Amino acid sequence: MGKITVKLYNETPQHRDNFIKLVQENKYDSLLFHRVIKQFMIQAGDINSKNATAEQKLGSGDLGYKIPAEFVFPQYFHKRGQLCAAREEDDSNPERASSATQFYIVTGKHYTEHELDKMEKEKGIKLTPEQREAYKTEGGTPNLDGTYTVFGEVVKGMKVVHKIELLGTDSNDRPLKDVRIKTMKIVK
Repeated sequence: MGKITVKLYNETPQHRDNFIKLVQENKYDSLLFHRVIKQFMIQAGDINSKNATAEQKLGSGDLGYKIPAEFVFPQYFHKRGQLCAAREEDDSNPERASSATQFYIVTGKHYTEHELDKMEKEKGIKLTPEQREAYKTEGGTPNLDGTYTVFGEVVKGMKVVHKIELLGTDSNDRPLKDVRIKTMKIVK
């Protein structure tokens, strides 16, 4: 559907290096964006999606290892356009280690002052002025802050991300029309 360019953060070196290694090994080539939720995120990286049939349930394909969590919060948070590592739920993954291959790009929604105040109270957190401004003007998913590793950001191609976000999906959030990563490459 177009090109997406991401910048990887040096402050998350294990995630950065793993992502670069997988790109160099062509692990992402031909994989699907297998999970798309409007006003939340688009997700890819299930290694079983390369040759998946239309009815195949996706989301559990991985390479058999995890990356230790690297939270750089509040510097990096879940504003629109952030590149983040997917992972298993807390009950089976209390250390919040990341999937070796699966990632998502935040699309999120816009929040009001009232919604942010309520979220702070419910979660017992305090958002920085920068976070509050980003969630009001750019949008994001603040409920994931500090619990999933943010390791990069989209620097070009958010229109492509938005097109993917708007696709129709089935009951498992899989797009009805396959959207493949043709290829990924490292640019300096």
